This record gives sequence, C-alpha cells and structure tokens, in this order.
Amino acid sequence: MRTALIVVDIQNDYFPNGKMELSNPDKAAANAVQVIDWFRKNNKDNIFHVQHIAGSPDLGFFLPNTAGAEIHETVQPLEHENKIVKNFPNSFLKTDLESRLREKGVDNVIVVGMMTHMCIDATVRAAVDLGFETTVIEDACATRELAYQERRVPAEQVHDAFIGALDGMYANVTSTEEFLQQGN
Repeated sequence: MRTALIVVDIQNDYFPNGKMELSNPDKAAANAVQVIDWFRKNNKDNIFHVQHIAGSPDLGFFLPNTAGAEIHETVQPLEHENKIVKNFPNSFLKTDLESRLREKGVDNVIVVGMMTHMCIDATVRAAVDLGFETTVIEDACATRELAYQERRVPAEQVHDAFIGALDGMYANVTSTEEFLQQGN
C-alpha cells in the first residue's frame, strides 16, 4: 500500500488569539509535528498540507491574505511538499487532492489536523467514500466547545464523539505514540 499524510488546516486562527480558537491546539500540533517528521524521514514525497481559505468573509476566519489563514509555524510545509488550498470543510471538494493522491498511487491516507468535528470529519468521510483506506491520528487533532440550544458540549466530548463515530466504520483511529511504534 502507498500511504500519504494529509495535514488539515493547522492554521493560525485556531491558536490562542486567533479568530476561532480551539481547545489545546498546541498539543495537537506538537503530535502532528511528530507524524510529519516520521513522514519526512520515511515517505517524504507523500505529505499533503491542506490550507483552508475562506470563500466568503462571512466565515469570519481564514480570511484571504491574513496572518490567521497562514499555516502555523510548527507545521510549515517544506518546499517540495504538496500544498492544497480548499474553500470547504471537505479537503477533496473542488480541489485536486484526489487526483494528486491517485497520480502517486496512494491508496492509504493518514489524517491529522483541525477541527475534529468539521474538517477532519468531512475529509475522513470523503476519503473513505473515494475508496482510500483511512487512519486518523486522534491526538494530532483538535476541536472546540460547541453549543446546541441552551446546552454546552465541552471540546473533549465533541472530539471523543466525532472520533468515536469515525472509528471502525470510517477509519482506523490511533494515537501518535501507537502510529510511531508501529513504524507504519
């Protein structure tokens, strides 16, 4: 199997003082760095950095040509690494991600990034629907607290619910430590 890493939306607006702060983005980014480093040593041609650029100012964050939309300094792509710009939660929607993965003969994808309940969920489900074997490294992902009507759902519960929904039916779910120990 040819494997690729998809690094989804680890961008400045998700970090402290950004326009859409997440819960523990630094921890998730630090774990993503470990996975990226593993790929840089073992599978350097198959790293895909995905950057979300708002298609409309109504989104309120990831606005074009702002510091908040830039990929976070901890996970900056190297010159030879693949970069995909998207305008929707699903990293495959109206991008060339699928065709670029297919050109490289990739049939297995590892997904890390942000937000678990939105872009990670949408990207993982799309990858599976497109026929890719998919793994999510759950502790290299982050999300935020949500509210529904008068109820608040803590970020940890949001993350666990979405990861739990993906686990098994849609993706293999693992941790950074387990991934690195397996030596994929």
